[in-house]
Amino acid sequence: MSTADFRKLCHEYALKQVDKQRTDFKRLGISAEWDHPYLTLNPEFEAQEIRTFGRMAELGLIYRGKKPVFWSWSSESAMAEAEVEYHDVTSPSAFYAEKVSDGKGVLDENTYFVVWTTTPWTIPASEGITIDAGFDYSVVQPAGEDRKFVIATDRLNYATEQFGWEDVQTLQVIRGRELDRIKAIHPFDNDRELVVMLGDFVTLDSGTGLVHTAPGFGEDDFRVGKEYGLDIFVPVDDRGYMTAEAGPDFEGVFYEDANAIALDKLKASNALLKQMDYVHSYPFDWRTKKPIIFRATPQWFASVDKIRDQILEAIEDVEFLPDWGQKRLHNMIRDRGDWVISRQRVWGVPLPIFYAEDGTPILEKETINHVADLFEKNGSDIWFQWEAKDLLPGGYSNEHSPNGEFTKENDIMDVWFDSGSSHQGVLAQRDYLEYPADLVLEGSDQYRGWFNSSLITSVAVSGKAPYKKVISQGFTLDGKGHKMSKSLGNTIVPDEINKKMGAEIIRLWVSSIDSSSDVRVSQENFVKASESYKKIRNTVRYLLANTSDFDPKENGVDYNELRPEDRYTLVQFNELISKIRTSYDNYDFIDIYKKLLNYIITDLSAFYLDFAKDVVYIEPENSLKRRSMQTVFYKFWLG
Repeated sequence: MSTADFRKLCHEYALKQVDKQRTDFKRLGISAEWDHPYLTLNPEFEAQEIRTFGRMAELGLIYRGKKPVFWSWSSESAMAEAEVEYHDVTSPSAFYAEKVSDGKGVLDENTYFVVWTTTPWTIPASEGITIDAGFDYSVVQPAGEDRKFVIATDRLNYATEQFGWEDVQTLQVIRGRELDRIKAIHPFDNDRELVVMLGDFVTLDSGTGLVHTAPGFGEDDFRVGKEYGLDIFVPVDDRGYMTAEAGPDFEGVFYEDANAIALDKLKASNALLKQMDYVHSYPFDWRTKKPIIFRATPQWFASVDKIRDQILEAIEDVEFLPDWGQKRLHNMIRDRGDWVISRQRVWGVPLPIFYAEDGTPILEKETINHVADLFEKNGSDIWFQWEAKDLLPGGYSNEHSPNGEFTKENDIMDVWFDSGSSHQGVLAQRDYLEYPADLVLEGSDQYRGWFNSSLITSVAVSGKAPYKKVISQGFTLDGKGHKMSKSLGNTIVPDEINKKMGAEIIRLWVSSIDSSSDVRVSQENFVKASESYKKIRNTVRYLLANTSDFDPKENGVDYNELRPEDRYTLVQFNELISKIRTSYDNYDFIDIYKKLLNYIITDLSAFYLDFAKDVVYIEPENSLKRRSMQTVFYKFWLG
């Protein structure tokens, strides 16, 4: 299937989902611009996204680099943090020994570093051992062992127990910084040396205080490896299979299967000290539900570091409900790395980047704005249909292409860059809307998604947050507190509730919960909501039935002429309205629900309406008592 045909199918599918959502939302009584929605696939939106990218490029925030990123072998694409799900998994971990080859006068050659890893499959890519400069490390020799071992002093008791060592003799205690740049032999290749490096990510909570380091497969590993001038070695291909660089025993093996091979090789060389299962949280592809890996690949990035302080300042001007949202977003921005914005897919907005004959990337204002204008007129499909020369401005030349030959980037932008450009694609384009938005409302996962991406792009292009207020909500779980999943058969389909009970039951249930955190829901919740709805509905029916002959102009009674009990009821009602309006201002819908339901059941049904029956049914039609009470009924409708 051609790229054009594939994109056409994706386009059609996306529009079908839009129609489906529109139908469902209308049925739920949600108000929106149904005839004028904003769609990230609209040419006008795509053009604004390209211009947003262009402004960030002008500011020097867009760059190409090779560093470890989340890599989905099942999707064959890089991923952003917002596209990752975490699940607990059991992985094989290994404690193994690496022999010193150059002790720098500190260690002799019969000494071994005790290293720990939870990814044995990355050992072929190992280029070093990371320790902490401030930790103490003991050189020990257990009874019956010719070898001496280096291990963090604070982890020695743990290691002794795990390895079954006895009569352990401590020969030296050395501060970590003294071991800097000592060399060791790679456990799988005697011709390769590993270097001991100092890093700030080593902990004493687990392991041995010495960390296996493969710069091509970890963010911390990459950072410390760059500081020590190590190569970025990545012997795993796009599909997760080991390449020839990993060695003949590993070539062509899927990375997960390489764990067993690595452990066998460690056993064969007597390097394996302990193998054990390790339960930890591991990243998964949100689309394929398959595990992913950290893998260094050439990608396009948006620099967060250059504008981090500006972003953090902008967060201070935003109101959050719940208020803990501010700290959560602040910490995420504070701790996040640069944003990988390229994706190895074809459905999406293309990166408007060209390459000169010598491979120099072209990110110029002239070329990017020209592409934006073309997309606005023709849509982004032309990027895949036209040659590079046809996408460039007429007469364009570049010193790096003396022959006038150019190619174009094949990657597309991260979907979070799409939605993250909505402040330019929507707010800045519609005259009746304001920028920043008064309010954004989404699930709590969007602190690392839309709240995050739109904040970065907005601060980059305008110096301010794209919103004034953020409200986040939790997720609906099943009655046992489990995440809903079609595969588990524990989902509740709103349309089925609609057909069985009506949309008002769903709306009332939503009003009755604390949506700021995760909420358990089962069919029983809707049955209870239905019971509350009946009480409200019966009260409304009673009020309607007993004001059918009431005309406020002809029959209305002045407040001062109302009976005391009627005035008292109106005072109560007005106090309720005041409290409810305050709750609306605070988006506290559960408080509104509780106050309203309590008022209807306790103050109206059980008190005022109870003795009203004798008045409205028995008193003469135009009696003061009856008209006085009807006046109160009518005031209920006015609020």
